[in-house]
Amino acid sequence: MSKLKSSFRHFRFRGLSKSALLLIVVATGCASYAGQMLQQRYGEPEPRDRIVEVVPEGQLDYWTDVKPVLEQNCVVCHACYDAPCQMKLGSIEGIERGASPIVVYKQSRVNRIDPTRLYEDAQTVAEWREKGFFAVLNEYENSPQAVRDASVMHRILKLKEANPLPGGDLLPDSFDLQLNRDQFCAEPETFDKYASKHPLWGMPYALPGLEPEKQAVLLQWLEEGAVYTERPPLPEAVQQEVARWEAFLNGDTPKEQLVNRYIYEHLFLAHLYFPDLDNRRFFKLIRSSTPPGEKPSVIATNRPYDDPGVERVYYRLVEEREAIVAKTHMPYVLDDARMERWTEFFVKTDFEVTELPSYSSQVASNPFKAFEALPVESRYRFMLDEARFTIMNFIKGPVCRGQVALNVIDDHFWVFFIDPDNSKINHMQDFTAGMQTQIELPAAKESRLALGRWRGYARQQKELIAQADAYLTERVTDPDGTQVSLDLIWDGNGENDNASLTIFRHNDSATVVKGLVGRSPKTAWVIDYGLLEKIHYLLVAGYDVFDNVDHQILSRLFMDFLRMEGELAFLYMLPPEVRDAERAYWYRGAEKEVTEFMTLPRFESHLVPMIEYKTDQQKLELYGMLKERLAQVLPQKYGLETMDDDYVRDELERLNDLKGAGLALLPQVSFLEVRDEDSSEFATILGNKARLSITTLFGEGNSLEPEEDTLTVVNGFLGAYPNAFLTVDQADLGDFVERVTDLSTEADYTELLNIYGVRRTNAGFWAQSERFHSAFREDEPVEHGLFDFNRLENR
Repeated sequence: MSKLKSSFRHFRFRGLSKSALLLIVVATGCASYAGQMLQQRYGEPEPRDRIVEVVPEGQLDYWTDVKPVLEQNCVVCHACYDAPCQMKLGSIEGIERGASPIVVYKQSRVNRIDPTRLYEDAQTVAEWREKGFFAVLNEYENSPQAVRDASVMHRILKLKEANPLPGGDLLPDSFDLQLNRDQFCAEPETFDKYASKHPLWGMPYALPGLEPEKQAVLLQWLEEGAVYTERPPLPEAVQQEVARWEAFLNGDTPKEQLVNRYIYEHLFLAHLYFPDLDNRRFFKLIRSSTPPGEKPSVIATNRPYDDPGVERVYYRLVEEREAIVAKTHMPYVLDDARMERWTEFFVKTDFEVTELPSYSSQVASNPFKAFEALPVESRYRFMLDEARFTIMNFIKGPVCRGQVALNVIDDHFWVFFIDPDNSKINHMQDFTAGMQTQIELPAAKESRLALGRWRGYARQQKELIAQADAYLTERVTDPDGTQVSLDLIWDGNGENDNASLTIFRHNDSATVVKGLVGRSPKTAWVIDYGLLEKIHYLLVAGYDVFDNVDHQILSRLFMDFLRMEGELAFLYMLPPEVRDAERAYWYRGAEKEVTEFMTLPRFESHLVPMIEYKTDQQKLELYGMLKERLAQVLPQKYGLETMDDDYVRDELERLNDLKGAGLALLPQVSFLEVRDEDSSEFATILGNKARLSITTLFGEGNSLEPEEDTLTVVNGFLGAYPNAFLTVDQADLGDFVERVTDLSTEADYTELLNIYGVRRTNAGFWAQSERFHSAFREDEPVEHGLFDFNRLENR
């Protein structure tokens, strides 16, 4: 009965019919009965200690035998917050934690939910059970038969074995592949019902079953009790390097404590590594209540700047324990050169900190208040030093899932940065930072009444625009004031390849890479310190994935203003008449009130860029001049010209010239292998959807403009969520390119897949998956992470 009462607490009965209530009672009663039967056979379930000092002879080792299978075939769907039923299979701790029916990514959530971050919000399996997670391993009597009857993991693998995918190219309609599909999280007590209702839903879900030898490994390990040995201690050299960095990050003076707080709030999502020791051993920077030399004790708060609840915070490095997946992997080097630059930015810079800022939300959520004592130039240089990482945080951080978060950006655009060394803008930095202290970001208050809050942000933005307009107008008439020229753009000091970025949006995910990739895009951003910091504290440090719908909508609406700020700075570099036409083109169909947020009327009336244009294609000309300015630091790795085979390069280059409605038939991320007798070339085909404007929160489809759709084809792999796998023999590449060029109907695309696609149903799917992963590993040993297959199409 306790199980029955516990289950009832998960439901709200108000408004349910009597028949619906009866169904709930019956279903819960069945689960209770099944649980009683398991208890009669195998005793009371309870978490057990599965750690052994030595794996018994003849048994499988988790680290060498089991973990590789899970990573190749299971983690590709079960990682991060969007893992079905929060079942994270990328670490033994995630497997032991189990699963939960609570959905993390839920845009309609009215009330905030408690966070469920692995390693943070609970430390033991028993604590996770208290938080509503149920076991997928056997927690009844420790016997092979109990495993077969009570282990969800064992039973769901056997379910697939007994019910393989039906024949045919496409999966039947009984498979729901929508990202926001209803979850069916089968518990040990309800698995019989799950198997009866969904016999084809064994694991791997909607994909071919595991190869027999891999299936045997997982089943044997489970039947042996799913035991494992402790992780080995860090090598001595790594321990010494951790100690060195922890000493650097935990100075006692107020100045050091403030600097290290700033560093932590910008690196808390990073995968830190020591390149001279091991470029595949990654660490996370955490706040701990214990100092270096003692066991780290994580301070778990909703946001990285929330009140830690202790008198002194220590910043500690803990090894990343989960499998590295591409959708969250953000590597960041810690080496001597990095320490020297941070020392230059913060330690050797002369400034005084007399008092540490509070952790109240009004202060801590606003970096312009919290870190007012830190020189603006130091902060900006710190963020620019790894600008791709800084931007990637909002692309790959918790915000990366869901259209409400990402439909605020175009599918393809370039990013440039204001040069911190330019003497003409130094006088702007303090003014800008001072002005930003007036900003209230969405995280400063509890999220309620999004529309009313948006109006407040709109008024705030108008006030900031008016102040900037007056200040810049005054400066433009000053002989020593700001002049817009190419010199304003940071060139990476001739050595830093973070000076330009390309961002690709793939519906509800996105990718950011260094350099100017693809044909000249519709829009570009120019980012200064203030904008870069606001983006970070809006969509990274201040974004709470467990918060409610108001918080999500407010974050998206506020980002509208920030995007326009970056776009406006780019428009300043164009002649006035071109600037107006370009702005109108970017915001076709948008309300007048929207475009007012990206106009400084007085300033623009005085502004004539100090850039000489020679053609009537000024935007393209400007892109060309910027490329020339950044030539020394423009990475070329994604360019097709870097491909080994000239024929493959020339054929794929034809796709980069395509434009039109037929391209809308292609998915947004397709991985392509072009095979020759002895080798293969790998490429990514990206579909860029065109839009009239991107100011619409909902009904985004109404703004699509398919006739302006384009493709970008790059060498190698770009994107974490492939939608399609394609393989082409080099001899057939010309035919493949022609078929893509001639796409006009869904039947055309179906035929393309019939010839060149590796669908979910393909018997060789897992072999092809490993070919892509192996190529990615070889090409990008540090950046490599497992792809996510939840967005693979069924077409």
